[in-house]
This record gives sequence, C-alpha cells and structure tokens, in this order.
Amino acid sequence: MTYATVKARATALLDALVAGAPVESAYHDNAVWRGVHPFNERTGHAQIADVWNTLRSAIPDMERRTQMVLGGPNLPDARVTTDRAADLVACSGVLQGTMRGDLLGIPATHGTVNIRFCEAHELSDDKIVQSWVMFDLLDLMRQAQCWPLPQSLGAEAQWQPPATGDGVRLTTSTTDSSAMDTVLKMHGALGNFDGKSLDSMNHGHYWTDTFMWYGPAGIGSTRGLEGFRAHHQIPFLRAYNDREGAGHYIRISDGPYAVTGGWPSVRGTHTGEWLGMAPTGRMIEMRVMDFYRLEGDKIAENWVPMDVIHIALQMGVDLFGRVRHMTGQPDLTL
Repeated sequence: MTYATVKARATALLDALVAGAPVESAYHDNAVWRGVHPFNERTGHAQIADVWNTLRSAIPDMERRTQMVLGGPNLPDARVTTDRAADLVACSGVLQGTMRGDLLGIPATHGTVNIRFCEAHELSDDKIVQSWVMFDLLDLMRQAQCWPLPQSLGAEAQWQPPATGDGVRLTTSTTDSSAMDTVLKMHGALGNFDGKSLDSMNHGHYWTDTFMWYGPAGIGSTRGLEGFRAHHQIPFLRAYNDREGAGHYIRISDGPYAVTGGWPSVRGTHTGEWLGMAPTGRMIEMRVMDFYRLEGDKIAENWVPMDVIHIALQMGVDLFGRVRHMTGQPDLTL
C-alpha cells in the first residue's frame, strides 16, 4: 500500500474507535498500546478497550478533531536496538466533547473540554499492531480548575493547528527525508551543550525568527528563540544539566513535516528546581514527541507533547493525588 492509503486507513480506524467502534475493529489481538500515566502500557483488546471506556464514561459525546496526519518510512536511530517499525503514521489533534463525569479523579466540568492528543501507529494487514498515545491530562486538570502546579512560565492555551492548514496529508506518499534531515541537525546542535553556555548549542539558525513552540501543560507555549529560552530551555537546563537523548522509536518525514518521539526520548538527572518541584538527584526518564512544520530549511512550528505527570511521579510528586486533595479526597494515611 502507498503511504496515502495507510494514512487514510489509520484515520478511518481511529475516527471509528473514538465514535464507539469496538477495539477489535481497529487493533490486532496482541497489539501493544503505550500511553501517558496512568494508562501506561496495555496489551490486547481488553486492556486497550479500558482506556477508551474510561474516556467515554466521562465524555460520552467525545469526537476526534484531527489537525495533523503524517506518514512515511521510519528512519533508523543507532541508539535504539529493539525491533523497529518500518513505517509509521503520526496524528495530532484534540478529543472534544462535554465532560459529564469525572475522569481519573479529574472532576466533571459539565462543559466543553478538549484533550490534546499526539500519536504514532504501526499498521499491518489493515489493523494497528502498536500505538504510542500522548494525552495531555494535565491540561484537562487546568480546564477543570484543578491546577496542581505553580503558574506556567509559558502561555497556557489551546494549541493552534499548522498555520498553513495542510497538516492532514491524506493524499501524499512522499519518501523525501529533507525535513527530518534539518530536524536531526538541530538535535545535533542541542546535543553540543557544554553544561554552561546557551551559545554552545548553535541551533538558532534552524528556526524561523518567530517560530511557535507549543509546549505541554505545565510549561506552556513560547514564541521565537528568546521566548523559547526564557520560558522553557533555561529552566529545563537548570533542572537537568546533563540531559541527553535516549533514542527515537519514530523518525518520519512527510513533505514539510517531521515527527520524532522516544519512550523515553530524554534522560537527565534532576539537580535543580523544575515546575516548582525541588531537586531530587534522581535520574528521570521523559516520554516526549515532537511534531515539526518547516518553511524551507527552517522550523516554523513545533508541537511538543510530554508526559509531565509521569515525570513528576518519578520525582515523588503525584499530581493526580494533588487533584484528589483539592477535590475533597485527601490521603488520610501514610
């Protein structure tokens, strides 16, 4: 099948799944589903169905609003030695609906909510064999007025879709890797950090002057290199000065778009305050994806889902526990 066919098939399966189709119609028997905390890793129909039943019980009229559908050959990463999908489809958007019930302890709003999602899927014989799914549940806490962290340094708001309006690429079947080539050069520049100076990472020329960096809830969004440094990069490097890339399970290009992601994608020692959480000295693993849109040879937009709740848990901070406390369900025992 062409990449256009695979993308169209994945889109149809996922739209139907969110609309209430059985998991068996979209996934193979022993499919693996990896998601944000507390869903984490699931195998097989029953465990995957539990995720969607949990979401539907809280948001019964949930619908999928897709903003990007990308696909292509999965380029290699020498850091990853496990089996690798040859081809992947990546999607992003929001799950939108009326939150009628509590979701994982997040209280019902009885109004419209939007859960950001970013995903990657491997298909075989017209069904999904494995998925990586990033829901921004911390942003849902924000919408439910149960914010468990200090005020974000970046702007907390809905992510905007690609400025060019062409993120849903269902008719393209490109194998051109030029967008990924630029992204990986930028990653290489970030890897040159000497632990002291921002200038040791000579990556500014890979971005447009007014690029948008759409960060996860807890960090927020930034604009331009100055905003990126002030609201994300400097606080992050002060907290994880030895951070390094751990490897990518996905590296795909589709025209002016590229996607990377790792499970984990980044590792670092938590030696400084981050998002109001005191340093622990622990090695932290971070589940991260990056969706990029390029203009020529420069990155104009970057959407960055990150499992902040899972990161906080590794630091000894249970953000779901904080929400329970805020909603009248505090822990009463050690």
